[in-house]
Order: sequence, then structure tokens, then C-alpha cells
Amino acid sequence: MDFTYLQTFREVAIRQSFTRAAEALGYAQSSVTTQIQKLEKAYNVKLFERYSNNKIRLTSAGEELFKLAGQMLELFEQSKEKMAQQGGGSITISTMDSIASYFLASYIQTTRREYPNLNIRLHTDREEVILQQVKEGEADIGLILADDAYDSNLKWVTIREEPLVLIVNPGHPLLERHRIELNDLMDAEWIMPEHTCNYRQLLERMLRANGIAYRIGLELGNPEAIKRSIKTGYGISILPQMAAIEEIERGELKVLPFEHPELKLKVQLILHPRKWVSNPLRFFIDAIQFISEEYHGPGL
Repeated sequence: MDFTYLQTFREVAIRQSFTRAAEALGYAQSSVTTQIQKLEKAYNVKLFERYSNNKIRLTSAGEELFKLAGQMLELFEQSKEKMAQQGGGSITISTMDSIASYFLASYIQTTRREYPNLNIRLHTDREEVILQQVKEGEADIGLILADDAYDSNLKWVTIREEPLVLIVNPGHPLLERHRIELNDLMDAEWIMPEHTCNYRQLLERMLRANGIAYRIGLELGNPEAIKRSIKTGYGISILPQMAAIEEIERGELKVLPFEHPELKLKVQLILHPRKWVSNPLRFFIDAIQFISEEYHGPGL
């Protein structure tokens, strides 16, 4: 039963007229009549007595419901107000290591300050696992680095473009060049992320497509291990700029002066189309999405 029916019922009872109630509510009179009939069917009683001169009055059952309807509607309004302020519960975010470590921290803290009773769970995994968790409802939201949306069963919003940078030790000999061309990377030794990493796959596709031979000296599972290894050696690695920006600014790592149109990905927000969005989740999405409006305008 829709609470609208109770609101309509009270309006008819107060005005003692279906016509005047319809005018006040902005409904057609037939709509008011239908709503009252549905209410009478739900309670299996007659709510109004009708007289030949078009006058109506409440039956005894109608009088009882009139008293209760006021209380019910008041409780309904209180519940809406309470839900508007609710901030407990939990949010589960599924994402990649680099996004969890270097992008989400400030947004999570902002959301926690707004909703101090909220529990935020952060899961990191591979891209395909993240998508599956969002599909199956194990995660409320997913965030990945990807070229573009490629699963039409999910809702995608581009948050921002993320450059991929080639990082080296400050003493690396290639830094003597003002500009690095693809051929300068021939037979270079790389410290690579694990083989499932999408930006490693993007880099390897680019090198192979241009006939650039390369050697993998070391394969490491997370950006922190890669950065530590680069600091102590002379290999080259690839990371999202966000993952190395602090070390770059401090001069602990250097970026090779190399540009290629394929060396960029997008931070993508993923949501199930039928996902119910709680107030804390909406706040979190809005905080992240604020920086995406240059791409799509208001999205979710």
C-alpha cells in the first residue's frame, strides 16, 4: 500500500469532497476515487458514506483510520528524515593496489568525517576479479585503471585520465637525452609489474608492435617494491603517475622524457546498474565524481 493513498484519504476526509481534494492535490478526480477504492480494498472496509446530494462523511471505520493515518504519516516522515541522516552501515570498495594506495585515501577520510559510524572495507585485486565482485554484489563499487568501458552490464564513469610514466634511477644513462624515442628503449632492461597488470600489458603491446626488443630483469607484485628496486638499480619501470609522484617530486626517481599516445589509462568508477545507493555511498561517489565533470558532466 502506497503512503500516498493515506495522504489522499486524509485530504478527502478533511475537505469532505473528492472534487476539492483532487484540486488541492493536483490529481484528476478519477485518480482520487481509484486511490480510495484501493485503500478500502486493502482494509476490506468502507471508508466513506456517500449521499445523494454529493456529500460524503467518514464511516466509523474511516474515523478510526483517520486517527491512525495521521500517526502513520508522521512516522513515515520521521523515518525519511532518519534515513536522510543515516550514516552507519558499511561500504565495500573493490579496487587495484595503485588506486587504493595513491588515490582513494583522501576521499575515504572525507567520507569517514561526514559519517563517523560508517565502516569502509577496501579490497584490492585484479581487474577481472573487481568487475566480478561488482557484478555479484560482493562490492558496492569498483575502481580500476582501464582504457575504456568494456562490460556493458555495468555502469562506468570516467573519473580522470591517468598518465603512465617510465621511471628510472636518477643516475640512469638515458636521462642524458633530452628526448627518448622508441628505438632508444631497444634491449633495455625492465623491472616489470606482474604479468596480469594492465599497464604492463599495454607497454608490452606497444613495444612488440614497434619491434622493440626488451629484457625483464625483475618482476614485482606492487608499486612500492618496484620503486624501491628502481632506486637501487638501473632498470626502467612503468607506473601510473599517481603511484610515483611523491618520489618524483623529491628527486628520488626520475621520469624518462618519453611520450606516446598509448601510455595513459583512465580511472574508471564501476557500479551495478541496479545497485541501491545509500547516503554514505552517494557522498563517496559524489566526492570522487566531482573531478570527473570535465569528462562527462554530472553522471551517477
